[in-house]
Amino acid sequence: MGEMRMLNAVRGALIAAAVMLGPIRAMAGQDCGPDALGTSRVLEVGTQGGLEVGLKSYPRSLALADHEVVLTFDDGPLPGLTGKLLDTLKAQCVRATFFMVGRMAKAAPALAKRVAEEGHTIGYHTYSHPLLGMILEARARDDIDRGIRAVNEAVYGTSTAQPHTLFFRYPGFDDSPALNAWLASRNIGVFGTDLWAGDWWPMTPQAEAQMTLARLEREKRGIILFHDIRAQTVSMMPEFLRELKARGYKVVHIVPGSGHAETRAAGPGWSSETARVIAGIFGRNRAKRD
Repeated sequence: MGEMRMLNAVRGALIAAAVMLGPIRAMAGQDCGPDALGTSRVLEVGTQGGLEVGLKSYPRSLALADHEVVLTFDDGPLPGLTGKLLDTLKAQCVRATFFMVGRMAKAAPALAKRVAEEGHTIGYHTYSHPLLGMILEARARDDIDRGIRAVNEAVYGTSTAQPHTLFFRYPGFDDSPALNAWLASRNIGVFGTDLWAGDWWPMTPQAEAQMTLARLEREKRGIILFHDIRAQTVSMMPEFLRELKARGYKVVHIVPGSGHAETRAAGPGWSSETARVIAGIFGRNRAKRD
């Protein structure tokens, strides 16, 4: 039994290493042509001691330059939509980060693995997508670890609660100081967002693209949140990527790094928009983040 466990661990490590090399090989081996948006650079993000970024929730973000964006997709993978999105990203040589829900990866393991094999970064987004700040801490920890195990099994073939990529995003951005401290003790970084597409609201692909671009034009940079389970988002993505190129935006691909990430502080008067939204919906006061 011990020998079998060791073989499985080695197999998992080899698969993980191959997947982590995916972004480099994929970009090196693909000729995008002059009309493709492409991926301008790879940014290694260290999470030693924890990390909390994304101006919608925290008073800091990644150190992106003017007109640099990080594309992130939550809640998948979903057959029929995530695959179509992957085709769009591949056609434009764009690399993104997918925060996967454990039960979704478990239901579509081949699709989850395809995301990594095509060079995208895999993050974790719990197992069942609860609002973690609304449930007991022990239940919240369990759902996070179940999600990690399910995604690891689907993507890397090893069921372990140790994340292969130390990137996590809260469902609904509903965090808590205790959970943040627990994640930080495991060197897991928490990713909020700087702007969102608002694709949880039904709208046409054209309306979503226009709204997201308008928000981006105000901010000029940042982490952008989409959902790969939303048909309107998948439909609007080809035009959105073309518009990014036309307006001079560059895509940055985030991957795990060592040490501490370089961050950019929020401007004067910052406050947490997600805390206001959650308090407004659920009538809960949330402590200010420092």
